[in-house]
Amino acid sequence: MSDSNGSMPDWEKRFRAPRVSLPDWAEDAPDRSLFVSNATGTYELYAWDRATDTQRQATDRANGTTDGVLSPDGAWIWWFSDKDGDEFGVWLRQPFGGGTDIEAVPGLAPSYPAGLAIGRDGRTAVVGRSTDEDGTTIHVVRPGAEAPAEIYRHRESAGVGDLSHDGTLIAIEHTEHGDAMHSALRVVRLDGSTVAELDDTEGGERELGLEVLGFAPVEGDTRLLVGHQRRGRWEPMVWDVASGTQTDLALDLPGDVSAEWYPDGSALLIAHEFEARGDLWRYEFAAGALTKVDTPPGTVSGATVRPDGSVEYLWSSAAEPPVVRSTTGGVVLDPPGMKAPRSVPVEDVWVEGPGGRIHALVQKPAGASGPLPTVFEIHGGPTWHDSDSFAAGPAAWVDHGYAVVRVNYRGSTGYGREWTDALKHRVGLIELEDIAAVREWAVSSGLADPDRLVLAGGSWGGYLTLLGIGTRPGAWAVGLAAVPVADYVTAYEDEMEALKALDRTLFGGAPDEVPDRFTASSPITYVDDVKAPVYVSAGLNDPRCPIRQIDNYVDRLAARDAVHEVYRYEAGHGSLVVDERIKQVALELDFARRHLPA
Repeated sequence: MSDSNGSMPDWEKRFRAPRVSLPDWAEDAPDRSLFVSNATGTYELYAWDRATDTQRQATDRANGTTDGVLSPDGAWIWWFSDKDGDEFGVWLRQPFGGGTDIEAVPGLAPSYPAGLAIGRDGRTAVVGRSTDEDGTTIHVVRPGAEAPAEIYRHRESAGVGDLSHDGTLIAIEHTEHGDAMHSALRVVRLDGSTVAELDDTEGGERELGLEVLGFAPVEGDTRLLVGHQRRGRWEPMVWDVASGTQTDLALDLPGDVSAEWYPDGSALLIAHEFEARGDLWRYEFAAGALTKVDTPPGTVSGATVRPDGSVEYLWSSAAEPPVVRSTTGGVVLDPPGMKAPRSVPVEDVWVEGPGGRIHALVQKPAGASGPLPTVFEIHGGPTWHDSDSFAAGPAAWVDHGYAVVRVNYRGSTGYGREWTDALKHRVGLIELEDIAAVREWAVSSGLADPDRLVLAGGSWGGYLTLLGIGTRPGAWAVGLAAVPVADYVTAYEDEMEALKALDRTLFGGAPDEVPDRFTASSPITYVDDVKAPVYVSAGLNDPRCPIRQIDNYVDRLAARDAVHEVYRYEAGHGSLVVDERIKQVALELDFARRHLPA
């Protein structure tokens, strides 16, 4: 399909245009890379031999594949095989040049993945797994061993962080303390014996998180790059797990900061996010100096340093489609086929809310003046944020004459730890207070028509949509909820174990321990108050927002003949099939057209 197909609307072209992820390259074979593309109409893994500039589709499944890892020697592609998006399965591997997929870890039963690190020999691996029965277990796989060796087990959530360059040390993120939002770190040997522990606390109560960013890529180097929150935001530091020395970098940058190593271990590539934008910096250990890496204004969604010191990064803005660029100049990957049409830029809006200033991003049709029909497109997570990056969904609404408002409510990342952690205990209700404040601004400023306001979102955004149209029934004309939490207690019963742990952290306990909190924050509590027409879409195999709890909510709507439609599809927490994504957007556009005032 090409740009010559003038009958295809721009919004559909944005979904169909070939897209690629940032390529992951093999540490000891840097000419070998792995990336994700939708070139066939389904998101799949592709092997790329840069030396010969040949690309090969590595996976081919009806519902797509995106979870893959290239072994450091470049010989093997490991990919996670589940059933139709249910996220429950096993790791397979295939030769980089192609061949038969084989089970990567014979002897390990299917599970939810909890991290993977592969040794430089391509065969030694550390595999994390999670099940309802066992909690989290971590296993070491060695060539010639009869079976994988279990080195870690705990009921709470945990995961494999990284394997040291020489393959002797394993960094584990764990939440044995019961706070699934703030991890502690443990470094162990291959036999599971402990080398070092790092566990941040504040005032006797766990409020600070740690994350593994990676071991130094140098033989015998015991430095581990760690993300911490000791100054109220994410920042990197270096922890020498052998000596115990912690080197605080104290970078003078606002917002959240992450990092990865340069290949020789002498510098860091700094990924900086601030007020919905992202850029890159180089930090030199010897000089303690920061140098800006030149990138266009917008958002850098991922970056990596090549062996020659050049940086490849995935960049986009709200107006410009994503592209993989290099600091050497030019585009790294330029898939053939039609190009995604541009959209309109975002405008920044700051609104005073009950918990502080709220950042919102606004798009509207070029030249349009209000009041306009307006879609509040609410992001998922909840620990995520909307940014000045390209998104085909909001662009489709703009093409159809709508203004789009995206709110980085309390719970969003990128605005400090207190902002992210504020949603605890009054789950959902806190976020809706911020959305309501931005809604009031949108109406009073003349942007939004109060009679044509749509509340929409997917995952946590879908949850907030259903909760919002129930708790504030007069505020919204239409609700569009994709893969939502609809009946929180039933969702807790059916969801994957790692999400149960997160819910216990958010609510302060399980449903039988804090029933009033679950009741107050569950959309089904308010379903009989819903006045707006409701559209719900749901994946039949979704382990995050399972189908039974959605059916419970829809049945309650149907029992009182409330205006609603439900669309169920054969996938998990969203679809990797382009045609399916387009179909779902078209259904939402049509539902809004039919139910909003003319």
